[in-house]
Amino acid sequence: MRVSRIQAAENRETVINVASRLFRERGFDGIGLKDLMKGAGLTQGAFYKQFASKEDLAAQASKRAMESATHRWSAATTAKPEDPLGAVIAFYLSMDHREERMDGCPIVALGSDAARQGVDVRASFEAGIREYLEMFGSWVGEADGERPGDKAMAILSTMVGAVLLSRVVNDPDLAQAFLDAATEQVRKAAGA
Repeated sequence: MRVSRIQAAENRETVINVASRLFRERGFDGIGLKDLMKGAGLTQGAFYKQFASKEDLAAQASKRAMESATHRWSAATTAKPEDPLGAVIAFYLSMDHREERMDGCPIVALGSDAARQGVDVRASFEAGIREYLEMFGSWVGEADGERPGDKAMAILSTMVGAVLLSRVVNDPDLAQAFLDAATEQVRKAAGA
């Protein structure tokens, strides 16, 4: 049975969305095309009508994951416009975010995998990271001769590292301690 162009476009979006979540949960190499397409409710044969390769899908899914994360940051800041940095810190450096393997930060979930992928996947991450840095840069001012861009990089590095480390350990108290220490350090660095 032939699929309409509209249905094909919807199927493509579904595959990208599902891949975005499954890659964050299992890694780029942790799921095969058959299982990925099954997760999208489609056959493996449909994949090749939509994407040039698994790497093509990985790039699209990475872009979608970064966009999704940026939207979550924007939603947090909209809910608390008087303290956008505090709003992002509160949701990002939380145990709830630590547990969000499929919907959490793609940098935490896939950062080391992305570093081993092709230029298109890395470009998707780089674009998202630059957007994060731009957001942080607008929230932190200059202090002690530090440029906002440098502070933004330090803050992002601290936050990503803390969530990553909190996910690596089994002990929930140690995980919380990483998140709490990062919260304190980020607030100091931002002058908040």
